[in-house]
Amino acid sequence: MEEELSSLEKRQTQILNRISNLEKHSILPKSSSSKNNEETTAAATESRLSDVLVSGGVKDFAFKRVPSDYYDWSLEDRRDVLGAASIHHLCKSIVLVNTQAASNVIDCSDRQNSKYYVVVVQYTARFSADTVKNFLYTLNNGKIPKKRFNLRLAPEEISCKLTGYEHNGVTCVGMNTDIPVILDEAIVKLNPDFFWLGGGEIDLKLGIRTSEFVNFTKPFIVNCSGS
Repeated sequence: MEEELSSLEKRQTQILNRISNLEKHSILPKSSSSKNNEETTAAATESRLSDVLVSGGVKDFAFKRVPSDYYDWSLEDRRDVLGAASIHHLCKSIVLVNTQAASNVIDCSDRQNSKYYVVVVQYTARFSADTVKNFLYTLNNGKIPKKRFNLRLAPEEISCKLTGYEHNGVTCVGMNTDIPVILDEAIVKLNPDFFWLGGGEIDLKLGIRTSEFVNFTKPFIVNCSGS
């Protein structure tokens, strides 16, 4: 009897050790609940943004899922996984806040003198806030002092609240707020005219025909960067 118990205990120990090793080396499948939830959320985002684009007359666009470590990759590897024409076709949307706006400028109701702007720029370009400042000053015919324009990166919590999207997932489509868009002129000159930007989720990217993006977002097209 003692031998049987000893043998059983030994087998149980072996089984437990085996399970431990499997877990350590990630051989056992992890719980799929969180993964399924993420996929469901992403699918819902893609569906919602697709509806927004189609209703806005956009026909030539595509969504692409990327690996979770996408932002650890080189631009060349990102280009390849998206099937982009070049690394210059990889773009990002950033939310800027005018920190020196007059006290009565608190929202985005005035496109020419908004508290916030979304700027779409290439990853390969160097964004110039001063160029945007000068553009807005000229846009308002010099009626607003230049010192009233000071564009800075909006805090993460404000960007998320205004757009509804997290960092690296920001896109100009389906935002919570109708924020005026500034599109870097260099993107308009890309050939072919199809570029990639955030798709509403960190691991979801949106590719879109430039002319259709312009028609949809009605952006200010500004030379606001340098290579």
